[in-house]
Amino acid sequence: MKRPAVALIIILSACAVLSADNWPAWRGSNDAGVSLEKNLPVTWSDRQNVAWQAPLRGMGVSTPVVWGDRVIVTSQEGASRERPGRHPTLVTGADAGISGERTLGGRTAGERATPAERIRFIVTALDRQTGRRVWDYALDPEGELPELHEKHNLASPSPVTDGQRIYAWFGTGQIVALDMSGKMVWQRNLAREYAPVTIIWGPGSSPALYGDTLFLLNYHGQSAYLLSVDANTGKTKWKVDGTPGVTSYSTPVLVNGPKGPELIVNSSEGVAGHNPDSGERLWHFTEANSFPIPAAVPHGEIVYLNRGHRSSPYMAIKLGGRGEIANTHVMWRQPTGGPYVPSIIHYDGLIYMATDQGIVSAADAATGQRVWQGRIPGVYMASPVAGDGKVYFAGETGETLVLQAGRQLKILARNKLTGRFGGSPAIASGRIFLRADDRLVAIGS
Repeated sequence: MKRPAVALIIILSACAVLSADNWPAWRGSNDAGVSLEKNLPVTWSDRQNVAWQAPLRGMGVSTPVVWGDRVIVTSQEGASRERPGRHPTLVTGADAGISGERTLGGRTAGERATPAERIRFIVTALDRQTGRRVWDYALDPEGELPELHEKHNLASPSPVTDGQRIYAWFGTGQIVALDMSGKMVWQRNLAREYAPVTIIWGPGSSPALYGDTLFLLNYHGQSAYLLSVDANTGKTKWKVDGTPGVTSYSTPVLVNGPKGPELIVNSSEGVAGHNPDSGERLWHFTEANSFPIPAAVPHGEIVYLNRGHRSSPYMAIKLGGRGEIANTHVMWRQPTGGPYVPSIIHYDGLIYMATDQGIVSAADAATGQRVWQGRIPGVYMASPVAGDGKVYFAGETGETLVLQAGRQLKILARNKLTGRFGGSPAIASGRIFLRADDRLVAIGS
């Protein structure tokens, strides 16, 4: 009678280890940016504690995803068309270049890219242990190319994988599903099927995967819709139109609420929870925001969210609401102080965040009240990750800030690498994977 129980424990333990070793989406297997692994790296440099560095074809700021022995990352060969006029810098109150802010490719803010003759989108698979290139998949862009902000390109959305297929979405509206050997399974061009991509500064939303369903947020102003796609075939399950003119650069997040699963969307008109089976909007919190970039962070039956733009509001929302939930399910809301671009992170009862001006802080997750705050020079574009009692903030200048999690500010290390780092980190198998514009770095033994 004991042997089946022991066997079941072994199987469940193996599944837990597998889950911890994989990082299948932008913010990991739990969409919260938190790893369950132990003994994660603390210190490194260009010459210390780097397992490997792998050059990439083209450039980008997408986050790598990890499954089994593969690390998958997307990039773009050739320069994108940049939107005319002055581009907004994220660093305020100081010269952006002096502060360390750079455009894609390492140019100083204000310099323009030299257009290449040909643009191609690249999906690359690397060996997790060695960084050896296993395969590349190249996709030619179709249709008119959107005009972008100078800090990213058309390969900004991060891929997602379920271990059977890899789903990569690009700023032209093209999406491709590949098997783990790099062979194309299906592809679509949403710009050709529905409407061109016209959002100001270019799109940034990544695909979200839940079971056999892929969710794609296309809130681009002139065309605004939320799409559910069969991950096996690429066929549409449902399409729900949004309010005309609504925009979003955020990634939808699937969470389990007390009344069932909810798909959380951060947009220019507020925050909303949708039924993932039909697209029906279940609840909403109405609040205008010019540049809604961050994504919701789930923890139990609560999501934590900073909205985006200058001195972003941030809040805690209890799931399960219906209709307007401002007076029923908003547990707390701080009107200012959150990051513009990076999402916040919940770890062991605290909310951690860092702004583009180098202000790093922690707040109590139960109340939203500030616990500590400090100014640590840096330009933080990437969303933080956490694990093993540590919180990691990857800075654009190549310096990663490692903090000890807790109710006091304690800096464990400030680790400098050469290059510009705009992608959010991934954690898998005891290593931290950091994305520079043109290469991938694996930190750890």
